[in-house]
Amino acid sequence: NATVTNTTGQEIPAGTLTLAMNAFYTFVSRNDIQDWSEGNGRIPTPQSVGQADVPALQPGASANVSIDADAHQESLAAINSWGPKPVLLSYSANGTPLAQSHTFVTRTGAGLHTPSTPALHITVAQPLAANGWTTDSKLLGQLVDEGGISSSKLAKIAMPSKDDDARLKSLQQTFAKHDMLQVVGDPTYLQAMAMPTRVDGITQPALFDITAYSAMNNAPAYSAAGINDRQWSAAKARKTYQSALGDSNADITAYAWQGNGNWTLQALTKARQQGYGTVIATHDFEEDDADTVRTGKTVVSTDAGDVTVLSAQNVLSGLAQGKATSDDANADSEGTTAGRLARFVAQSAFYQMEQPYAERNLLVCLNDNSDPAVVDALMTDVEQSPWLNITDLNTLSNADPTLSGDDAATIVPQSDGINDVTRANLRQTLSTLAASASDIKRFNASILTDDAKQAPAGLKAWRRQLVNAHGIMALHALGGENPAGSTMVEGAGQLASLLINGVAITPTENVNVVSETAQMPVTISNSHPYPVTVKVSSLTNSMQIVTSRFDTVEVPAHGEAQVAFTIRVATSGTADATLSLQDRQGITFGATQTTHITSALQISDKSGFIIIGIAVLLGALGLWRQFHRKKDPDE
Repeated sequence: NATVTNTTGQEIPAGTLTLAMNAFYTFVSRNDIQDWSEGNGRIPTPQSVGQADVPALQPGASANVSIDADAHQESLAAINSWGPKPVLLSYSANGTPLAQSHTFVTRTGAGLHTPSTPALHITVAQPLAANGWTTDSKLLGQLVDEGGISSSKLAKIAMPSKDDDARLKSLQQTFAKHDMLQVVGDPTYLQAMAMPTRVDGITQPALFDITAYSAMNNAPAYSAAGINDRQWSAAKARKTYQSALGDSNADITAYAWQGNGNWTLQALTKARQQGYGTVIATHDFEEDDADTVRTGKTVVSTDAGDVTVLSAQNVLSGLAQGKATSDDANADSEGTTAGRLARFVAQSAFYQMEQPYAERNLLVCLNDNSDPAVVDALMTDVEQSPWLNITDLNTLSNADPTLSGDDAATIVPQSDGINDVTRANLRQTLSTLAASASDIKRFNASILTDDAKQAPAGLKAWRRQLVNAHGIMALHALGGENPAGSTMVEGAGQLASLLINGVAITPTENVNVVSETAQMPVTISNSHPYPVTVKVSSLTNSMQIVTSRFDTVEVPAHGEAQVAFTIRVATSGTADATLSLQDRQGITFGATQTTHITSALQISDKSGFIIIGIAVLLGALGLWRQFHRKKDPDE
């Protein structure tokens, strides 16, 4: 099956698509098979398999065509050895060649009178994680308004999107069809499911990016953002998995899945300290200069103990994840799923033929956002390839390592692999999370009423849940495979805003003052289920009209309280009083309010009349002096 597309700006007349191959060619090297895939190989394809007519195509139009060939057809029957063969698709119109594409067909050994060789072991791992984490606004509201929720609900305050729900159903169908596909699930995603799906292993909670954590080398910044080591340890991963299943005795292997950075020695050491004896390297760990593919297992010694690294085979994993082997290949045969899968099958056969009697077990890692239909097609191809033997992660983990000791140390990446843009984004995320975590900490310590004798029984538990809820969202925001980090940062900020803005000054009416002193009432509201104690600040923009500076008030749960500021007036005029809230440490929070003060000062006591009398006398004296002074001659 093929699609012919007119990418020119003019109509293309009706033409012919021809499928041809070389039944007798054997690829002899990696460069040989790569050159053909990129369209640079000069291998003749004399055996014609079939042709199909293509209608005239307008600019941008496409036509789907198919070529069917019977297995006993002469060109196919001529293949006398198993393995990948070069295939050329060429399109011509009016006898003029217009386009071509290079791909592969791979012949199994069935029906050939040649001795069979041991199959190449292969393990295919699929990470199972949500792509669209978001905050459950309903649970967030209940947490803030009702003074706490159950621990099971709190764990689900970060929830997958509806798109994830639909995708999960397709994935579960794929998992059911291919029981040897190794599913490694994020335990927090399993916990969010109504009915957790079957998995063969679990990752660190929320796929927390351990490699980025090590690359940043700034534990205080993570701590300030609300992240502690316990949240992403192997023990926490298993506990979350047990909670998802409702079985406190459930046991499963926890793997540390690679994030955006590399598994440097520092990152491997930290993973081992966190309880992960096995890590999965999805990229940049395979030997660059290896003459043949080897078992994807390396044992690295760290200060915290030995770590088993299961490393993905780069070429096969890239193809399985939808990546072309090069930009040139992307322009030719590997720009489609079909082309990449054909190359995957051919490449795996080539690897088996390189060392047919060597015991090897390759790891192929998929993406957490892999298309279920593509995963299904890939697994079907692997299952129908007799030169491949599908194994599980446990078998790979127990295989003999390719490298260990000093030899293994030489291939451990020296660079952390985090680029400047990723590093800058990570710093920004940590900074934003630190601000929201600080607001929650301040709310707990300096805004909520802290009276040990009168504090309600649930207050301590509520404070702890607020911190834990922020920690859950912060953990998901820092997941290595999670594209929804910004959404979780917003959720953490929303929690902090709900707490801080739940204590507010009720807008007051303008005040008219007709004497030297007056009272300005200010109402403070508290929407939270526990009382708060805050300072209220008032500051005017005039030296003649001033108010008292501070007052402290305790506001009951879901209630209001009022304070009165004293206004002192020296003259008639206007002024604006800016009202703000401060915590008990004197730090301003929440929105400010402005009250307009108008003074129409009237005489209301003896001192006022005395002042007026003196003014009248001085005025009279001035007039008398003006009429009785001696004038100059020129006046």
